[in-house]
Amino acid sequence: MAKRNGSKQTGLQLDKYFMGYRRENGRVGIRNHVVIMPLDDISNAAAEAVAAHVQGTKAIPHAYGRLQFGEDLELFFRTIIGTCANPNVAACVVIGIEDEWTNRVVEGVRALGRTKVAGFSIELKGQFECVRQASWKAWEYKLWASEQKRERCHIRDLWVSTKCGESDTTSGLASNPTVGNVFDRSLGCTMSFGETTELTGAEHICVKRAANKKAAEDYMRMFNRYQELVKSKGADLLGSQPTKGNIRGGLTTIEEKALGNLQKIGKKCKFVGCLEPAEMPKGKGLWYMDTSSAAAEAVTLWAAAGFVCHFFPTGQGNVIGHPIEPVIKITANPKTAELMREHIDVDVSGLLQRKLTLDQAGDLLWDMMIRVANGRWTCAEVTNHNEFVLTKLYPSA
Repeated sequence: MAKRNGSKQTGLQLDKYFMGYRRENGRVGIRNHVVIMPLDDISNAAAEAVAAHVQGTKAIPHAYGRLQFGEDLELFFRTIIGTCANPNVAACVVIGIEDEWTNRVVEGVRALGRTKVAGFSIELKGQFECVRQASWKAWEYKLWASEQKRERCHIRDLWVSTKCGESDTTSGLASNPTVGNVFDRSLGCTMSFGETTELTGAEHICVKRAANKKAAEDYMRMFNRYQELVKSKGADLLGSQPTKGNIRGGLTTIEEKALGNLQKIGKKCKFVGCLEPAEMPKGKGLWYMDTSSAAAEAVTLWAAAGFVCHFFPTGQGNVIGHPIEPVIKITANPKTAELMREHIDVDVSGLLQRKLTLDQAGDLLWDMMIRVANGRWTCAEVTNHNEFVLTKLYPSA
């Protein structure tokens, strides 16, 4: 865990370059996974069998993919295709119950400029034969991937997303501003924030951070869309926003939480556009994505949109990880840093103890970002947290 709280000077040499994997479409990844992706819930067993046969591959089981329709189905495909095409994925084997939708994923990945992808189906051949065929392809891909070499890349090639979780008073005062400090230094890069519900009460401030009229209008459309959904259900978000953990940590209203949440985009950043869930950015800069505030769902959406590294400031402590996108945990709560240290990558509690300046805290996070980009595992990777949760819009048919 990065912790240099004992001195006013961190002494870090901050690098703007890292060693990454440049993919055939020009994007850069910081991991080199060979993924076995089940297209639907009933193909999970086959995908896991292939991963068990071929050492070093990674199955990503999930609960959906059957009898979805409309916008929900489109989001599903966007998420699965985007995950398979993420630059942290060297190659992908897709397994589904039937050919048509399996091929749709394969063609979708190829349309994004990725070539190492193959699909297999279970119908009309059985699971054993499907697993046999898919295992040979996974074997081929893993041997190929094992020889891929990292190359020197500029920080502008690193796509970084952020959300916070289990926030408390230390989040808005220290760990979230630390993320904002790094984002302010990363102008010209590709970054993203979201959590639509958790900006309730600060939406009037957030909209002023839009870089153009369209971004402002799209943001308010997304914000109001969710507010209308909540009202239409006659729901009261108290207990969900803020959560019980937030309240224990001293955040008594959603407005307090929202104002702290917004600190993650710093003082200089303006968002250039808004993204639907799992939608890929169309250019560099800071982007707003309409996401849930549920950690595993949100990180899954950003990974599907092509982000390769995630900043996750936490107050009370959160254990979230992701199978594709490494999650860097930051806390300013000294109790969390001590009692949950196996989950915390960067301890900036020195900010509140006046042992660190905000720039020095940002130095620590920047240094960890480069180290993770160079291959250092995050705590979530070491503790085997691989949360992959699809966003579902409505019941299946």
